[in-house]
Amino acid sequence: MKIFLLSILAVFTLFTAQAQKIYLHCGSLIDGKSNDVQTQVTLVIEGNKIVGIEKGFAKPGASDKLIDLSKKTVMPGLIDMHVHLEGETSKDQALQRFTSNEADLAFRSTVYAKKTLMAGFTTVRDLGGSGVNISLRNAVAAGLVVGPRIITAGKSIATTGGHADPTNGYRKDLMGDPGPKEGVINSPEEARQAVRQRYKDGSDMIKITATGGVLSLAKDGSGPQFTEEELKAIVETAKDYGMHTAAHAHGAEGMKRAVLAGITTIEHGTLMTDEIMTLMKQKGTYHVPTISAGMFAAQQAKVMGYYHPLVVPKALAIGSQIKETFAKSYKAGVKIAFGTDAGVYPHGENGKEFTYMVEAGMPAMEAIKSATSVNASILGMSDKIGTIEIGMLADIVATDENPLKNIKTMESVSFVMKDGVVYK
Repeated sequence: MKIFLLSILAVFTLFTAQAQKIYLHCGSLIDGKSNDVQTQVTLVIEGNKIVGIEKGFAKPGASDKLIDLSKKTVMPGLIDMHVHLEGETSKDQALQRFTSNEADLAFRSTVYAKKTLMAGFTTVRDLGGSGVNISLRNAVAAGLVVGPRIITAGKSIATTGGHADPTNGYRKDLMGDPGPKEGVINSPEEARQAVRQRYKDGSDMIKITATGGVLSLAKDGSGPQFTEEELKAIVETAKDYGMHTAAHAHGAEGMKRAVLAGITTIEHGTLMTDEIMTLMKQKGTYHVPTISAGMFAAQQAKVMGYYHPLVVPKALAIGSQIKETFAKSYKAGVKIAFGTDAGVYPHGENGKEFTYMVEAGMPAMEAIKSATSVNASILGMSDKIGTIEIGMLADIVATDENPLKNIKTMESVSFVMKDGVVYK
């Protein structure tokens, strides 16, 4: 028996010692940290981590696997800080609120998650749904569903009638009176309760709707929707529970209140003023522009019957301004984080945001870093993702062309590895 166990141990030791490594021959390498582009580099992957970075095209061992990316540009897996994986834009989206069950949302979300990963986004921040997004995060982490690593807010927090009040547009007898458990608050005390409920539900961070929104069935798309006291209670409680915060905000006053309260990121920021830009720089607040969503909404608002009549004027007025606002905030020195609001436009098209950012004046390398090392820092995950370094998780993507010369190549990523597994 002893000899048998020793034999088994010897075989196990031999197998472990000869565990297969993956060698990636990279034609060009953008590491997500430096502004320099390296050429002819070999990345060595073992398990789910980068264990070696070598100059030139190193020769793999007999049991190792070689992947030839020698004609491609390689970079860290991309991070989108604003997606909604539970749903996707459609002409009957308002009706689906009454016809879709949670199981329907869950099955659809798996399709959207896979599309997002195949577009090169290995990590995303899901900024609000029904709570199904928490289960989706768990299913992806468990390897049951193919998709990006998900950091989720669960259900967004709103005020009564606010942008994320789930009963907006309902018949009166269906509205009920949603409260903190459902993510609707009307006092600092309820604000704290709502944050704690999100924590209990399993959310990773907190998303609020600081102003009106474009796609909600309500007239106002820009007015403030929280008091200063409510915002302060949300941010303070989130910090107590180790969570960062994001604020949907189009209008100036609600945005200003959120920045002063210490919010981590401002989403959209459409009507941002010079005063708010200055405050954001002082506070270190990030702007997540979501130009893709604004462009898509403005375009679809011109299609008869695509949006509800309450939505159309808001989409036309606000959607078309987001790109211009981003250009101003970037030039003013506000910190920029890459985010798209996928779901408002079709999932899998996240890469278009790079094109819009560069068109608005951001250098391609800065746009790429905003979607890699910058976003990893906001998530508190700089030691795991966002850069190509030894010891980091093997989240790696590649494009056929050099994005510094043709940024549109980011719209069609041709190689995707997440956690050391090749998906594309």
